[in-house]
Amino acid sequence: MASAKAVQSLQWQHPLQRLSSPSRGFSALVHSLGLASFFFSFKYMHENPNRANEAYGWHFQYLTVIGLTLATLTFAVGLLADMTLSARLFLAKNLLSVCSAPMEVLISILYWGLRLIDKRLVVPDWVILPMHADVGFHAVPSIVLLIDLLLLSPPWTISVLPALALSSTIAFGYWFWIERCFQYNGWYPYPVFEAVGFEGRVGLFALSAIVMALSTGTLKWLYGRVNGYGTSAKAQSRPGAIKSNGNI
Repeated sequence: MASAKAVQSLQWQHPLQRLSSPSRGFSALVHSLGLASFFFSFKYMHENPNRANEAYGWHFQYLTVIGLTLATLTFAVGLLADMTLSARLFLAKNLLSVCSAPMEVLISILYWGLRLIDKRLVVPDWVILPMHADVGFHAVPSIVLLIDLLLLSPPWTISVLPALALSSTIAFGYWFWIERCFQYNGWYPYPVFEAVGFEGRVGLFALSAIVMALSTGTLKWLYGRVNGYGTSAKAQSRPGAIKSNGNI
């Protein structure tokens, strides 16, 4: 009887996963609070229009808003998995997290790093951003996604080359997008893009791709430090493939 319960537990939770997820308890609470924060960030954009509202590309010119949208999708799927206890939705949430969590870590590193150097590099003169909104856009998403990864998810299995390919696709895809927006609007969403010139933008986006790939590897390493990866069971399938990960 005890053996049967152990097998059932492994089917619904990876051996290295610290807390039960999907679940209608702590997991649902984390995803609900994260979504509430994301909602208020979008609400702030709606209630405080600026130049970007009438521009080509709207606020999706900003990597911050693209990342926030992906984080919202990740947590919405996660909350649905919690409510329905669906293994398929849990798998989808974890697959989305492989992209959204490193992206939000990248956004936080670049934004706060450049802001410390000179706020005008990342915040145009015509943007008014109080601290609570600033934190909501540029810190909370990476924090709650990190909590979700470390406590409520199985270990990632993505390796270095796929991580670099994914981050490069995102970085240079975003570069293409903001150059297209510039053709219509005549200004860049972040002043740093204009300040560094063409060659500087090449270097900046190449560096961003590397930082995002490194953040993926760092998050995998941090997961191991928190959850004991390498000392017990190891992941052998896609993140969130509960039954496969459980058969270890």
